[in-house]
Amino acid sequence: MKLSPRDAPAYFARPDPTRPGLLIYGADAMRVALRRQEVIAALLGPNGEEEMRLTRMAGPELRKDPALLDAAMKAQSFFPGQRVAFLEEANDAVIDAVSAALNEWQEGDAVLVITAVALKPTSKLRKLFESHKAAYVAAIYDDPPSRAEIEAALKAAGLNEISNDAMRDLTALSRALDPGDFRQTVEKIALYKIGDPEPLQPEDIALCAPLSVEAELDEILHIVAEARPGEVGPVMKRLRAQGVQPVGLCMAASRHFRALYTAASDPGGVAKGMSSLRPPVFGPRRDRMQRQAQNWGATRLEDALTMITDTDLQLRSAGQTAPPMAVLERTLIRLSMMPRT
Repeated sequence: MKLSPRDAPAYFARPDPTRPGLLIYGADAMRVALRRQEVIAALLGPNGEEEMRLTRMAGPELRKDPALLDAAMKAQSFFPGQRVAFLEEANDAVIDAVSAALNEWQEGDAVLVITAVALKPTSKLRKLFESHKAAYVAAIYDDPPSRAEIEAALKAAGLNEISNDAMRDLTALSRALDPGDFRQTVEKIALYKIGDPEPLQPEDIALCAPLSVEAELDEILHIVAEARPGEVGPVMKRLRAQGVQPVGLCMAASRHFRALYTAASDPGGVAKGMSSLRPPVFGPRRDRMQRQAQNWGATRLEDALTMITDTDLQLRSAGQTAPPMAVLERTLIRLSMMPRT
């Protein structure tokens, strides 16, 4: 039987141990693995693996020895409780062993949990579970998590007090990160908030979220965008000493000003434009960039992007003779003076 995308999350959280098996398949191996972990943990409880109530097998192993699955389904543990036989990397080559295990399943046998990559509608394994009267099959799509799934992840991590702004930023973060990275970030935030009774705020998320690739260059980019030309020289000197390359810094400036232009030119306003940025921007940095976009305006930001593009082409030109860092520093100073004119 098929589990619809709407019903699947509830079943993953509370799987029915009286059902003989569950097939989970999808193109994203991480999303499939996270769901499989959730199902097995719900079936076994916290100590199931230590109590040897979980048997793991791989598709290639089962092809060589089909009897492995029957032994795993019927085996008894020294400890009481539900047992699970987990088969990964499954495909149509194991269809005979899986079909026999489902047909011969009796109450008290292990529950069969199978994971597979994306299966075509013609897949024999997929058809077996879809047509079975008691077993379930669930397809995992590359959709971002719903609000309910995000709230469940927060609750599991022990985060119960969430401000509305923090939930907004978490939703944006869940769409920018892989599921595994998002779960690790939530766990990191939970550790950061241990002993803090205050609701989760965007500032907390900003401190724990993965840094963007241009994070080390933020200081010079904010100086330029906030029209502080007198501070450009000293910071550029430090970046030069650190070995920052002019072309890389120019590309970072292009990304920063393109983000400002996206926000400033959004028909719904700067705030809505900031919310649409990918990767998302959080906390104080978000507020800071929002003020920058408002101060510059779309027209001047368009001119700024043209200047940055011309400088990038000049830096990459074979006929370039001037010191590249000096060329870029001059451009950044000119950019920092634009909002004043």
